[in-house]
Amino acid sequence: MLDLSVVIPVYNEEENLEPLWTELRQVLEGLGIDFEVVFVDDGSHDRSAEIIRGFRERDARVRLVRLKANAGESAATDAGFAAARGQSIVTMDADLQNDPADIPRLLAQLDRWDAVTGWRVNRAAGDSLVRRLSSRVANRVRNWVSNETIEDSGCTFRAFRRECLRGLTLYRGFHRFIPTLLRLRGYRVMEMPVKHRPRRFGRSKYGVMNRVFMALVDLLVVRWMKSRLLRYEVAENLGGDPVSE
Repeated sequence: MLDLSVVIPVYNEEENLEPLWTELRQVLEGLGIDFEVVFVDDGSHDRSAEIIRGFRERDARVRLVRLKANAGESAATDAGFAAARGQSIVTMDADLQNDPADIPRLLAQLDRWDAVTGWRVNRAAGDSLVRRLSSRVANRVRNWVSNETIEDSGCTFRAFRRECLRGLTLYRGFHRFIPTLLRLRGYRVMEMPVKHRPRRFGRSKYGVMNRVFMALVDLLVVRWMKSRLLRYEVAENLGGDPVSE
């Protein structure tokens, strides 16, 4: 088993991949650990998969998981989790807006926390006013409906201990709620400020509609899950044998 897996969902990001891999490789090699980078091609229509294959030919630490058709970020993230072999797992976007230099800071928090999720404090550095406002509304709606305190649920720049993801079930759109799902299972999750850079190539896959309104049903499901969570303590277990894993 490796020390670290970096999982990166990719959808039509051919122009961003070369600079991303160059930056990422330099940061990870500086950590002095065994790592892999798992690119999950989510049914791209451009040269993304071909470019990643080229990385693999030059560096065996690169892996490609290619989905047959576009299934969405939650599915790509789930496929990456299933493929990852690291004791720690980092997820990040392929659009260069996440700064790989933040990875050592995220990993350092796993000494005290089970999971760390990024908080893009300076959104003005990388997003338009419309995107910042839609994201702010979406975060407030999500926190109000789900009774949460996550400042930036849309940020998927995160780090996890491997055991957090064991048995985690995702549904379409639920990559946004991974911190909440982990807290429901008793894991300790903290938020940490991370850099947010302007998008250099391509365009965002999300807009106002799928940031606010399309997530409403997902929010109601999460709220229902929290309201139906089993809460009990065993007072006595006479004669019970320890359960082996």
